[in-house]
Amino acid sequence: MTNLPPSGFLSIGAASLEYIWLAPQDADAPTIVMLHEGLGSVGLWGDFPEKLREATGAGIFAYSRAGYGRSSPATLPRPLDYMHREALDVLPKVLDAVPFKRGLLLGHSDGGSIAAIYAGSHQDHRLQGIALIAPHFIVEDISVASIAAIKTTYETTDLKTKLARWHQDVDNAFYGWSGAWLDPAFRDWDISEYLAYIRVPMLVVQGKDDQYGTLRQVEIAQQECYCPVDVTIIPGAGHSPHREAPAPTLDAIEQFAKAALRDDRGLQAA
Repeated sequence: MTNLPPSGFLSIGAASLEYIWLAPQDADAPTIVMLHEGLGSVGLWGDFPEKLREATGAGIFAYSRAGYGRSSPATLPRPLDYMHREALDVLPKVLDAVPFKRGLLLGHSDGGSIAAIYAGSHQDHRLQGIALIAPHFIVEDISVASIAAIKTTYETTDLKTKLARWHQDVDNAFYGWSGAWLDPAFRDWDISEYLAYIRVPMLVVQGKDDQYGTLRQVEIAQQECYCPVDVTIIPGAGHSPHREAPAPTLDAIEQFAKAALRDDRGLQAA
């Protein structure tokens, strides 16, 4: 779809997925596809997509997965392999439906895990790299404890009202995510097997004070991947360094993108 409107909805299977498309100035520029976190949406990226386009010259496509933002609701409870389903069934259809001739996947948290599963299961000639912000490859105690704590906060404070700004059906978004992560059977969730099959460069950006994961996630990527793995640790940042420390996070992604996406024409300078 070359003439994609700047915003709207994509029909993917039975779902209607909201999206934004920030077209590049150069029609031949690559595309960065953004995959949001477990409580994220198109809107929760804020102005980061625009900053990313300005910094890299790439086109930026971001969408809300089913159950998030203004997209169709998800059927609850979510299956415990919901990230696999997103990576293996939904994302390939999205990439075929949008202007993705070559480029990167940029995923945050759940979105980073989905990007890693996709890259490790698809030898997609269009894909030139993956940038992962606070990805999960295994389930850690800190992840479960923090999600249990935020569930209590959601049910006892005004957090639900705050999240309703970003989600049409906030209960669907919140309980779809927390229900899976807090299921005891989810403790066995492990996607590290996909890492050895990734054949494109990887960037991992991790907040040093991430309340949902430790540097063990970074170590797993370094141990299991055969592809080049660049790591940027952001001091003072938690689980969302692109919001908490946008300048160093953007700089790390910009440098990675310009190296990974460089071709005979080069990537448009900022």
